[in-house]
Amino acid sequence: MKVKVFANFREICQAKTVEVPMESGDRVIDILESLIQMYPALEEEIFTPERTFKPFVHVFINGRNVIHANGLETRVQEDDQFALFPPVAGG
Repeated sequence: MKVKVFANFREICQAKTVEVPMESGDRVIDILESLIQMYPALEEEIFTPERTFKPFVHVFINGRNVIHANGLETRVQEDDQFALFPPVAGG
């Protein structure tokens, strides 16, 4: 599955898009866990110790924020557009 990453996540992954295997499952949490195995520095950027999203971290599947679906349990398909956004400061 192709995962688009943005801002400082892009710096950690050294790419705009990362190919993540779906062997461990088809939920958002499974994809993120696989991504963290590939790029361990992402873990503290994405998750709290309780394994919930840190504030203002967002995952969009096909343009829809997963918080409006089943959150980390949202199912994904291989051809879905998966986008991972970090907190963004600005003003």
